[in-house]
Amino acid sequence: MTDTRPVLRLKPKADARRIRHGHPWVFADDIVADRRSRAIPPGTIAVLEDAERNPLAAVAATMESRIAARVLDRDPGATIDGAWIAARLGRALAHRKRLYPAPFYRLVHAEADGLPGVVIDRFGEACVIQPNAAWADARSEAFADALTELGLAHVLLNATGRARGAEGLDGETRWLRGGLDASVAVEMNGAIYFADLTGGQKTGLFYDQRPNHAFVAGLARDATVLDVFAHVGGFGLAALAGGAARALAVDGSAPALELAAKGAAAMGRSEEFETRRGDAFDTMAALGAEGARFGVVVADPPAFAPAKPALTAGLRAYERVARLAAPLVEAGGYLTLCSCSHAAELSKFRAASIRGIGRAGREAQLIHTGFAGPDHPVHPQLAESGYLKALTFRMLD
Repeated sequence: MTDTRPVLRLKPKADARRIRHGHPWVFADDIVADRRSRAIPPGTIAVLEDAERNPLAAVAATMESRIAARVLDRDPGATIDGAWIAARLGRALAHRKRLYPAPFYRLVHAEADGLPGVVIDRFGEACVIQPNAAWADARSEAFADALTELGLAHVLLNATGRARGAEGLDGETRWLRGGLDASVAVEMNGAIYFADLTGGQKTGLFYDQRPNHAFVAGLARDATVLDVFAHVGGFGLAALAGGAARALAVDGSAPALELAAKGAAAMGRSEEFETRRGDAFDTMAALGAEGARFGVVVADPPAFAPAKPALTAGLRAYERVARLAAPLVEAGGYLTLCSCSHAAELSKFRAASIRGIGRAGREAQLIHTGFAGPDHPVHPQLAESGYLKALTFRMLD
């Protein structure tokens, strides 16, 4: 098989040990770029060789991308076909079935599940696949076939991923199998959420926060809760399920807040759930001016620092979130601040959050650091796969 595939060769200065030790990416600067390699169509399966022409792995090549090769299999002769995809999906599914009794979870977490650039979230008999790499997009039908064999009747290809542009991919979201017109109800941590698979953010629901929802819900018993950047009610609805007295959800998206309210109604908690549409920063400032105080405040913003060039501005934004959110917490109450920016690693995010709390004139103790749930495994060689951080502080004054 290997002799029929195109070859990508590492430059002499490139560290082949990284690949041998399991790193899944090869950057364009590390590959010999000649006429033949530049002519390889995006998404083609190729053989990666070291500078001495020793085969290292079967890779997906996209020479126009910063990540010019993604390791698919450490066997250079591996056949990357529908059976190979089905085996990887089956391996991922076996892990999730051990974790959760109900079929609502992240089924595939990209490189960490051996499927580079591929994210799949499951919603019962439906799933949303984000093939953010050219090799996977070209094999979307094989993914759909394999998912159907696993019992999923509805398969949506979501083409909104930010990485697709770098891979030369289109932005057409479409059903590959079946189709659903209505939002999907998801029970998680005792709360009921409604996910809009076709029109919502990302895949429609953020499963990664599941353990952090549960932790905050435990602190929120009998408390009033402010959930900022609430999306479809993530922390607020979990808090109500955990016994919170009231919850206010703030978001800029009216459709997301409508789904949040629908979830509260399904839980029988409409009377205790309020929504407020508006810019999160402006709304927090307005609540502060109104003298509003809450027992628990959560801010779970979008990625302010999705890549290193945005890191400085992103950290300033996280500091500003903390500065505006801290005054809204009652003395003895709790503040949870989240970041899904992989470029803002934990120590930098923590420092920005602590600066913001200090500049708000509040004294706090850090009581808990949370991460994504186990359906979002971390690739040991890829820090980017462990992107989510959730810091919970107790306000002492």
